[in-house]
Amino acid sequence: MDIVEVFESEGKGRGLRASRELWAGDVLFVEASYAAVVFDSMAANVCHSCFRRQQKLQRCGSCKFAQYCDRTCQRAGWEEHKIECPAIKAYAKVPNENVRLAARIFWRQDKEGGIVSDHQLTSIDDLENHISELPDDDMQQLKIDIHNFLDYWPRNSKPHNVDSISHVIGVINCNGFTVSDQRGLAAVGVGIFPNLCLVNHDCWPNCTVVLNHGKVELRSLGNIKLGEEITVSYVDYLNLSHERKRQLKDQYFFDCTCDHCTHGTKDDLKLAGAVVEGVPVPENQVKEMTEYSLEMLQKREKARMAGNYHEVIKICRECLEKQEPVLADTHLYQLRMWSTCSEVLSYLQYFGEAATYARKMVEGYQKLYHPNNAALGLATMRAGVTHWQAGFIEIGHGMICKAFSILMITHGATHPITKDLEAMRQQTEMELRMFKQNEFIYHQMREAALKNQPASMQNEPVAEGIKNLFRRK
Repeated sequence: MDIVEVFESEGKGRGLRASRELWAGDVLFVEASYAAVVFDSMAANVCHSCFRRQQKLQRCGSCKFAQYCDRTCQRAGWEEHKIECPAIKAYAKVPNENVRLAARIFWRQDKEGGIVSDHQLTSIDDLENHISELPDDDMQQLKIDIHNFLDYWPRNSKPHNVDSISHVIGVINCNGFTVSDQRGLAAVGVGIFPNLCLVNHDCWPNCTVVLNHGKVELRSLGNIKLGEEITVSYVDYLNLSHERKRQLKDQYFFDCTCDHCTHGTKDDLKLAGAVVEGVPVPENQVKEMTEYSLEMLQKREKARMAGNYHEVIKICRECLEKQEPVLADTHLYQLRMWSTCSEVLSYLQYFGEAATYARKMVEGYQKLYHPNNAALGLATMRAGVTHWQAGFIEIGHGMICKAFSILMITHGATHPITKDLEAMRQQTEMELRMFKQNEFIYHQMREAALKNQPASMQNEPVAEGIKNLFRRK
């Protein structure tokens, strides 16, 4: 691996640094998982070999648990499943994802060793487990997982002691990495990627991680100098500094000392009030509206969890009517309302109103996120598609082009999302030419095309997209 090298990072332990100069979009390394499993909650809807989400899957005839797209996927996954399959049958139930992943790690270690390729920079034995820092509740869950692992582990497999089992499960808890579906839009599993575990955190990183065809790619967001440390963000930047620090301490057991956390960079924007005709809204009004917004976000979440999307829209509209005259377009709570409102309205096919909120959301994101942030690119793509669906072809095409330029850096040309976006870009470019030639005929043809197509629902709204791929407990 000639692009990065391991070094001792001051105050952080081991890390990776660039062994040559890099530019935006450069791929530093590609890594397959050492082992990975499907989430417990997704086990019946995702292929256990390629991690594709499918409507119809073929179940393993023996253990009745593993699911596959077809015979090809079943054969591809057999090397890992052939020991797991009788273990699940003998255990008479399916253990949780931590236990299943730990077992797959041990089976591979026992067969191939801790280092399985010349490109692997560290072994799982050398990764941090942070067991000594676990709070009481997590320590209790760790003991339960160890007990279940010992019951699940086949008697004819090599035995492992409690210390080694607790180390591997500890590594999974703090170094597990989310595995996404085929399009990279939904988390469906968890895996261990040893090289990726060496990349340290920064809230304003110089690299990003994306899953592409089952492997992680570490990609540069901009110019990186020779010898500069490689960093990625473990948490979403769209939180206040103290909240990010708390998340990092709770999940990864370190105190973030990056410049953005140390100086509270952009925290003022994230809680800012609006400026009306050159006059800032008084601080007490901003504070009151912030508290009100938090209450409404909690109400919105309850309605969303219940699947009551018309109630979600009612809450969002009521809240936004009061927020917009008081809060700045970078205020976190207003951005979250815009995001939910635009997504749910698109789902319900109210594209015109959805486009308005999506545009406001993207304008706020642009003032907060790194210009090459993947979350910004995906939000811009969503907003562009919503404008396109609403018939605002000029704005839609412009947003889709902007999203494409970001995702070419963060995801690369071969990623399924980028390919989809390129097809949209070409389609909207053709429609825009038609629109400029004769606007009236364009709208007539568009309405005729819509009438000839049966209405189809959009993807159901989710709590949030995958803004970061580092697994949360």
